[in-house]
Amino acid sequence: MRTLNHLLAALPLAAMAAAQGASQAVPDALAQPATITAKSGAAAMLAVARAGKRLVAAGERGTVLYSDDAGKSWRQAAVPVSVSLTALRFVDGKVGWAVGHQGVVLHTTDGGATWSKQLDGIQAAALVLREAESAFGPERDKAVAEARRLVDDGPDKPFLDLHFDSPTTGYVLGAYNMMFRTTDGGASWQPWQSRVANPKGLHLYGMRGTADAIYLAGEQGLLLRSTDQGASFSALPTPYKGSYFGLLAGRGGALLAYGLRGNAFRSTDRGASWSQVATGVQTSLAAGTVMADGSMVLVSQGGDVLVSRDDGRTFATQAATALPLAAVTQAGDGALVVAGLRGLRRVP
Repeated sequence: MRTLNHLLAALPLAAMAAAQGASQAVPDALAQPATITAKSGAAAMLAVARAGKRLVAAGERGTVLYSDDAGKSWRQAAVPVSVSLTALRFVDGKVGWAVGHQGVVLHTTDGGATWSKQLDGIQAAALVLREAESAFGPERDKAVAEARRLVDDGPDKPFLDLHFDSPTTGYVLGAYNMMFRTTDGGASWQPWQSRVANPKGLHLYGMRGTADAIYLAGEQGLLLRSTDQGASFSALPTPYKGSYFGLLAGRGGALLAYGLRGNAFRSTDRGASWSQVATGVQTSLAAGTVMADGSMVLVSQGGDVLVSRDDGRTFATQAATALPLAAVTQAGDGALVVAGLRGLRRVP
């Protein structure tokens, strides 16, 4: 996995493509724990998040690192799989989840020091088939046939993002409209893609919750919104036909969708209309975060760190790392911590 081209490993589109061959490249990656190595700090990292005062990062071959000194030093966590991990979320300082290739969902209750597997692509496909076989109506046969193809494909489809609004209720999502929901903290999962208005089965890249809605972003300009607490997702008008890789919800009420070729769009009416935001970069925007003071941060696959201090109306370059970046968060001391192909770095 990710052994031929580490540059592409950090790109959301390439993450999906790499995962399609993962089950053949490393057949036992779902059962093989991540290797504990002194070189883990140099691994390609695709996600970084806050867990209370702790920072937790994840990336290639199941590598998870955690830091208790604002990212100045890192320790490696115990992880039961060696597939690459793409996203992290914590609901408090202890409880969190990670998702990645081969349909993996991992769970931690100790702030990211140790992890257990809750779901993988084999189990996910079986859940989709069971739901299809139990359905009624004219679309049943088609749904069963598609579910059986999913089972036959094996665990080749990655999860690319996740969202939890409590320690019990959350979602994981990824390639080909794959989406699952849990209401018991991940002890069980229910297929959720039938509730998403995505008839072409486009890839889902990002999910973000606000006080009154949940939003999805994906390829080919896909934007969706749920106003019924995630029970269903309906399509929103989109100002751009390229892929969106993520969403940010500003403190002032603005919603920001960002993605390919430096494109970002801002909405102040819950996605009913959008206005383009000048970012000043042409490389794809891979990730973002909202800082403690409300400033919005975006990072690009060209290494740019962009900051907005006016609720996403304008962005200015804060730093240029010259390294492809995949994730960003803010440490407890105020510094930004970015993740990329050469590991993790603090940005004052």
